[in-house]
Amino acid sequence: MQVVNLTSYEAWWFAPFVLPICYWVALSDLRHMKIPNKAVLALTGVFMVIGLIALPSFTDYGWRLLHLLVMLIIGIGFSSAGLIGAGDAKFIAASAPFVPLSDLALVSLILAASLLAGLATHRMAKHSPLRKLAPDWKSWTSDGKFPMGVSLGATLAIYMVLGVVFGG
Repeated sequence: MQVVNLTSYEAWWFAPFVLPICYWVALSDLRHMKIPNKAVLALTGVFMVIGLIALPSFTDYGWRLLHLLVMLIIGIGFSSAGLIGAGDAKFIAASAPFVPLSDLALVSLILAASLLAGLATHRMAKHSPLRKLAPDWKSWTSDGKFPMGVSLGATLAIYMVLGVVFGG
């Protein structure tokens, strides 16, 4: 049974570069409530270079780049409406080319689960002794805001791992 349409070949190429960036994004959002532009550019750069090797054709590469543009436009709209942060919108756009359109439903489910788990975990840690391990994180004191980079990074990381393990 094929779980993901991302091929194992693609995932093996992308994962070593994508996973550290996902970690960087999550940690930065927890610490500073910001996703660095450098991380977004690094993720985009990984796709631009490694995508040429990992994807089966230049046509696929072009379509996947279109995912970035479409999600950037949607993200700008969401950010302008105050629904998500600008860094979140940019990270989503930079992540989009890594996901074939046929896996959109799967990634949406992973994102929903990551958002619920991330929010619950962050709120529990915020009100527990665990907070003392990182007392200076801005995310503890950003009332009503959640560092979505944690869930966004986790979503892409989980998806990459699923691609490595179960990819076509």
